[in-house]
Amino acid sequence: MTIGGVGILRVETFKYSGLIIQDDGEIYKDISHRIKVGWQKWKNAMRVLCDKKIPLRLKGMIYRMVVELALLYGAKC
Repeated sequence: MTIGGVGILRVETFKYSGLIIQDDGEIYKDISHRIKVGWQKWKNAMRVLCDKKIPLRLKGMIYRMVVELALLYGAKC
């Protein structure tokens, strides 16, 4: 395919607005990326979530703000 005489390479996947889009229409790479990011954020938040000095309500707020948002909306890592 060419646009204005310039050849365009065909790729299997690319990122658009934070989503990983595949040429075959599947979403497996995007889902696996979000799961990896969620686990990474969970591991980073474990220090705070396992601390007995921090109130339970604050731990819940931190979980919702860090881990849940990374799973739902994705994050750059």
